[in-house]
Amino acid sequence: MTECNDVCVVAEQTLIVIEDDENIADLLDTYLRTAGFRVLLAPSGERGLELIDQHSPVLAILDIGLPGMDGFDVCRRIRERAAMPVLFLTARDGEIDRVLGLELGADDYVTKPFSPREVVARVKAILRRGESPAPSDATVLKIGDDFEVDLSRREVRVKGEPVGLATREFDLVAHLAHNQGLALSRQQLLDSVWGADWYGDDRTVDVHVRQLRRKLGDDLPLATVWGIGYRLG
Repeated sequence: MTECNDVCVVAEQTLIVIEDDENIADLLDTYLRTAGFRVLLAPSGERGLELIDQHSPVLAILDIGLPGMDGFDVCRRIRERAAMPVLFLTARDGEIDRVLGLELGADDYVTKPFSPREVVARVKAILRRGESPAPSDATVLKIGDDFEVDLSRREVRVKGEPVGLATREFDLVAHLAHNQGLALSRQQLLDSVWGADWYGDDRTVDVHVRQLRRKLGDDLPLATVWGIGYRLG
């Protein structure tokens, strides 16, 4: 595996793969480059964070079982820096690990062994969601006096102050805001926000809702509609 150094030329669609297994890192590097991405490789979490600070990639593919700082800690550090999407790629397939990864703000979770083509497809799907705001005639959707969702800036503001959200968290809020006042089922939210290619279950929606409530508190006008799902506004 050839680690990226400071002379890498960074394009708009630059990804980082933080993976200590050279064979896996090289395999992902080959498939992602073939798909048109530029790829930074880091064998440890510490080096990965350095490269993120230096090159601002648009997405991170992150192993959990890293030497030194594990993938969960790296994800926490990434979330402190930016709202860039994170895809966990790991041999840990237990429910606890999946839930913890999602609660930390991961956008997707793929277990090993994996299909590299599937990983590329999931990366593209995450980036498409990040580039495409929910359909609306308005650029800014307001719910009440203090809560607004800016679709063009991909920003949630409370009393005029922006609140940092992960990519999926924003997508979920934006879809609920576009359908404000309507009770949407978990399956409807999965289909619209995660897409038909999502392989998880509807607990994923609940995990992201908990994250939104933790970050936004009482300022989030989100109601649980028992037996159905959620309603914003």
